[in-house]
Amino acid sequence: MKEEQFNEFLQDEDKKVDYKTIIFEYLLYWPVILAFLVVTLAGAYVYLRYQAPVYSVSSTVLIKQGDKTKYSASSSLASMQDLGMLSMANNFDNELEILQSYTLARKVVDALNLYISYKEDGNFGYDHILYKTSPVQVWMAPDEAEKLPSALQVKLDCTPDGKVGATLNYSVRGEERSIGKSFDKLPAVFITPVGTLNFSAASDSVVAHISTPRTLTATIIPPSVAADGYKGRLSAEPTGEYTSIVRLTFHDSSIRRGMDYLDMLVALYNSDANDDKNQVASRTAQFIDERIHIINTELGTTESELADYKQRAGLTNLSADAQLALQGSSEYDQKRAENTNQLRLINFLRSYIDNPDNKYEVIPANVGLTDAGLTNVIAQYNEMLIERKRLLRSSNENNPMLINLDTSISATRNTVLTTVESVEKGLQITRNNLDLEARKYQVRISNAPQQERELISITRQQEIKANLYLMLLQKREENAITLAAVANNGRVVEEPRAKGLVAPNGRSIYMMALVLGLAFPIGCIYLSRLLRFKIEGRADVERITNITIVGDVPQIKYPEGQPIVVNENKNGLMEEVFRSVRTNIQYMLQEGQKVILFTSTTPGEGKSFNAANLAVSFAFMDRKTVIVGMDIRKPGLNRMFALSHKERGITQYLASPKDTDLLSLCQQSSISPNLYILPGGAIPPNPTELVARQSLDQAIEILKEHFDYIILDTAPIGMVTDTRLIARVADLSVYVCRADYTHKSDYELINELKHDEKLPNLCTLINGINMDKRKNGYYYGYGKYGKYGKYGYGKKYGYGYGYGYGKDNKK
Repeated sequence: MKEEQFNEFLQDEDKKVDYKTIIFEYLLYWPVILAFLVVTLAGAYVYLRYQAPVYSVSSTVLIKQGDKTKYSASSSLASMQDLGMLSMANNFDNELEILQSYTLARKVVDALNLYISYKEDGNFGYDHILYKTSPVQVWMAPDEAEKLPSALQVKLDCTPDGKVGATLNYSVRGEERSIGKSFDKLPAVFITPVGTLNFSAASDSVVAHISTPRTLTATIIPPSVAADGYKGRLSAEPTGEYTSIVRLTFHDSSIRRGMDYLDMLVALYNSDANDDKNQVASRTAQFIDERIHIINTELGTTESELADYKQRAGLTNLSADAQLALQGSSEYDQKRAENTNQLRLINFLRSYIDNPDNKYEVIPANVGLTDAGLTNVIAQYNEMLIERKRLLRSSNENNPMLINLDTSISATRNTVLTTVESVEKGLQITRNNLDLEARKYQVRISNAPQQERELISITRQQEIKANLYLMLLQKREENAITLAAVANNGRVVEEPRAKGLVAPNGRSIYMMALVLGLAFPIGCIYLSRLLRFKIEGRADVERITNITIVGDVPQIKYPEGQPIVVNENKNGLMEEVFRSVRTNIQYMLQEGQKVILFTSTTPGEGKSFNAANLAVSFAFMDRKTVIVGMDIRKPGLNRMFALSHKERGITQYLASPKDTDLLSLCQQSSISPNLYILPGGAIPPNPTELVARQSLDQAIEILKEHFDYIILDTAPIGMVTDTRLIARVADLSVYVCRADYTHKSDYELINELKHDEKLPNLCTLINGINMDKRKNGYYYGYGKYGKYGKYGYGKKYGYGYGYGYGKDNKK
């Protein structure tokens, strides 16, 4: 049976949450919630008022990809890359990193002087950004600005007559410093301990004109710090998975500044890319110019020798035979000249490559070499060197990508040297063959006059020099065309334009303020509910126990010395309250049950007050009722009915039942003829042993024969064990708890008593409901009672100030 009751108790503890009650309880605090909501919304308004708007400026740029077909299809390096054996960085990803690099951002900051900003205080709101609209321009060299110990604030007081007062504020090692100077006209120079400042009027006459005095603030920060800030506000993302178009997005409080930043960013990016592309052509032009200077000197010497020889020898015409003999030799001489030219170019190229200073410099290309394989290898090697230099701008030499590229460059360099050696050997073999054939014709020419032979030799040298000179001039023009034909690496697809406001998001800020304004007070109320360790009313009791609640008694103010608040033939609040308690108790009593026990956890919870008034209520119902003071350690019933503490009572009968008439100890009350009081009597030295005697059972049986209801006012069960012994004679136990006094943890004892059935037919009565509290004042149990005064139960009669068991109490 006990196990079934305990399982039923556990099921009752898992009952549904009454959300309606919870919502009503929170709505009682609507003024607090509304006030905090107004405060948060007002705070959001002020925040938005003083927060400068930030706009998004966007642009799209087409990144031109390198053409892989320009490398030789037969190149071993290209084949390895196509097969995936050699990992190369994606060119488009590299360009994205370059666009977002600190180096490029620093160049933009220096080009646009973005490390200097201007603002003007708003009357009620955020400061206004004066980008290119400031009537006075301040400038400091980037190198000096980089050395600033802190941000330099320059306050400018401008007047319509053109005078400007400048006040500088900065800090050095935490020490604030300030200096100032006035200028009658602009431009002006201000030499300060942290650098030289130049002041000038804006170039726009409309902007420069000042009709009323204005106060501006120019802020100068180190360009490196500014570059980091601007870099963080830029994002570059591809527009699609299969496109090479990048979308540049920049956030700034000035739309015009954002557009200028993106324009300058793309322009400087293209400038750097073009410089990289022109490196090969520049090196080639330098090489060709050097060779032209040497060949021009040699050609002039050869022509002078030819003119001197003809003049000295008096030669005017050559014989027809000599011409025919020399015709075949001339063809081989021409081939030998071309061969010699190629060998000299190869030698020049070898000396250039072997020079340690040119280890990571591009090799001159397009200088007249006829071997296509060598030309392709050199072009591939130059492209890799250019890629290395570009990677070094946004990374260091420890980058795995750069280490991999250095390995490829070394391999390609060896390929170039091997190819040069192979071409040189081939040219040497060709030269030997040409020399062999040329000797045949030289035998035929040997018979010609000495003068003719010498003339032909000089003429041949002159032709070789002239042909080489003309070829170099042609190559120089071709290289110049290459320099002029370089296209930009990035083409702007969409011009920079504003995309809208990104911060502050007014809707989100107001939504956050709304949520905070509701959540914070509700959270505080919820937290305060969690921290309430004392019961406040019926709802608290219902949440922590399933014991029947027979009534809840509100706090009222009663006249001094009149604790009995129930009056006959009246329908006041307390009369109705105790009538309801009386009715509920009658429903719980079975037929023939008469004994009602009142107890509590600790003193001061009002059990004597409620027991006395309930007894009066039974008496007014024409039921013969006796109230017995069973709290024999500290009798309180005497004070309830204004009896002397020396009155004889139940203790006399319990100590000597044979010599005492119990009914003679019962005193009729003046409140009602149906009400009798049996005081506790003298305080015994052994109260626990006294109530454990069989004489208590005999006393209750005698009272049952003469009274309709017997109410026992016992000691607090949480303090002593007397009540548990007395409970054997009771039919119903009323456990009194007091609002704002009884701890919620005390109901662990009540639930334990219920589960172990240590008190018969247990119910609880809530005492001292404070109707001043909003949740109790609107409605509580019996209807709308309105607000009543305080009623101090228990403590008025000594409970709560000490409980002296076994000692006489003083009046």
